[in-house]
Amino acid sequence: MAKERRFGIGMDYSTTSKSALRWTINNLIESGDVIIIIHVLSPKSDPANKQLFQDTGSPLIPLEEFKEINVSKKYGLIPDPEVLDMLDTVSRIKGAKVVAKVYWGDAREKLCDAVEHLKLDSIVVGSRGLGIIKRVLLGSVSNYVVQNATCPVTVVKGTQLSKP
Repeated sequence: MAKERRFGIGMDYSTTSKSALRWTINNLIESGDVIIIIHVLSPKSDPANKQLFQDTGSPLIPLEEFKEINVSKKYGLIPDPEVLDMLDTVSRIKGAKVVAKVYWGDAREKLCDAVEHLKLDSIVVGSRGLGIIKRVLLGSVSNYVVQNATCPVTVVKGTQLSKP
């Protein structure tokens, strides 16, 4: 029997993070793999149970629970129907196990922390495609993760919007 592979996906419900999820499902996931959807919320957000999990992040949330609106709200999330549909489909069709985890803090650091805490085999993140100036001023999450994560990192570029 093959070893269970653990894939983390940085998720903020943006177009690029949805592209990263779609790419992972289509190109990496096989039966028995584990998909961990990693949400990193602003440290200023204040869901009811943040104090319990601020340092370590939430417990792993199984897909069935994560789909329940009350559970998601408890962690300060508003689930996206498109993402939930993709996760439900990959769970049923490919037999992947799907869980979610919520962290609070700097996305760059928390995604790298997740690699260690969750013992990920690989992490997949989307790229907003910032220009050089914005990347220098704002900092690129994907670039930071590529440079600092201790596992393979895949950066999925979002589709370019056509300019009028």
